Amino acid sequence: MKLRKLLKDIDVEEIKGSKEIEITGLCSNSKFAAPGNLFIAKRGGSYDGNIYIPEALDAGASAILTDIYNPFYKNTVQLIHPDVPDVEASLAANYYGSPDKKLLMVGVTGTNGKTTCSFMIKHLLDSVSKPCGLVGSLQYIIGSYHQEASHTTPDVITNYRLLNNMVSEGCHAAVMEVSSHALDQNRVQGIQFDAAIFTNLSQDHLDYHKTMKRYASSKALLFKGLSPRDKKALMPYHKTAIVNIDDPWNQYIIKSCKAPIITYAIDNDADVSASSIIYGRESTTFDVSYGGSTLPFTTSFPGKYNVYNILAVVAFGVTHGIPFETIPPLVSSIPAIAGRMQEVQNPLGIKVYVDSASTEDALHNVSSFLKSTAKNRLIIVFGCGGNRDKSKRPKMAQACEQHADICVVTTDNPRDENPETICRSITRAFSSGTNYVVEVDRREAIHYAIKIAEPGDTVLIAGKGHEKKQYFAHKTIPFDDVAIAEELCNDISQKKVTV
Repeated sequence: MKLRKLLKDIDVEEIKGSKEIEITGLCSNSKFAAPGNLFIAKRGGSYDGNIYIPEALDAGASAILTDIYNPFYKNTVQLIHPDVPDVEASLAANYYGSPDKKLLMVGVTGTNGKTTCSFMIKHLLDSVSKPCGLVGSLQYIIGSYHQEASHTTPDVITNYRLLNNMVSEGCHAAVMEVSSHALDQNRVQGIQFDAAIFTNLSQDHLDYHKTMKRYASSKALLFKGLSPRDKKALMPYHKTAIVNIDDPWNQYIIKSCKAPIITYAIDNDADVSASSIIYGRESTTFDVSYGGSTLPFTTSFPGKYNVYNILAVVAFGVTHGIPFETIPPLVSSIPAIAGRMQEVQNPLGIKVYVDSASTEDALHNVSSFLKSTAKNRLIIVFGCGGNRDKSKRPKMAQACEQHADICVVTTDNPRDENPETICRSITRAFSSGTNYVVEVDRREAIHYAIKIAEPGDTVLIAGKGHEKKQYFAHKTIPFDDVAIAEELCNDISQKKVTV
């Protein structure tokens, strides 16, 4: 694409060089720069993209976007603009042909539930013959192509590229998990969402946002950008904000909404609500009311938190052309999601679950459900990530000790912190009567929990969920909670048989 065409309707403060050069792609990471690329030199809190311009030029980049002219690159086309991220989003939209305008775009944000809710919505849309792509923390799904995710929400160029690929593969819709970091860092800037869903807000990422109000403000950006005036010509639906009004932060989100709002709740009156909930070990049944009608629902997804997820899905469905009466069987057929209360089958007569719960609220939700349905003891293996909000560590400890008969404290992803230091910051919050064990080696911690479990006990391995790696200061190792739990269960079973 000629640079002149790429810059259509984009106001760049200054251009040094010819607009007639051919641009072969956009790149904001010099490691992936290729011949003919336009390299985007952004500044961030801990980095300066201008430092990597020489590396990008050595790789063959033919133009750069920066916020200051550099006289040392006289032979390189330079686009100068003070707001590089804003121009980057416009360039990505132009280069990939604004694919978001050709798709029904659904954004899901919240501390917990983004992944489950996104997968549920994808299943709903796929089931009514509307192929749906997905961008989320587990993977990126484009038609039959599945790619392991690098981020919950990738950078803005990658997002537009993924959406463009979805259009090429015949998708009519896309659902995206939209993290607070992504909203704060303009990773979804310019993308026109048709529906935005707020699941909940609880303490997380305060190492980045510093306060809960700033965290909530970042989440609210998704709803501020949901403008009814931007209705797409190809979409028959109006912009819609879908909000959980049982969450204490709901008004913070609602005040940011310009689009019509549909509410959902269990404990308050709402447009979509649940009642008569019966939580079982294998399934949950409940009634959902909407528009004067009430229908029975059954799901294999456990706990109150998943009833909320399903209510969000129902609210989305009824506002996007899916008849209310057709939704219950679609919900019942939603397949299990990796690392979300994923059961590890084993021959030991115990229940073993792997879940991504890495916040106080998520750990409380999962462990309280398991405690209420466990036949005997509940044993919880958990840790806290390094280089992340340290103030949530004692709260995670309290959530664990509230429900567990035995707490096994271990390593999560320590990153640049000492794993033993993290474990100590957790155990300091336990009350004197707490039954806990510290095993820094995560594999050994899982082994210990399974080994001491007796028939009828339940083991929860929390924190990492679907992840396949563990991150340390100087190395990254393969680590899969599910695979390791399966292996250890089988090893312990065989040893018992041979004794």
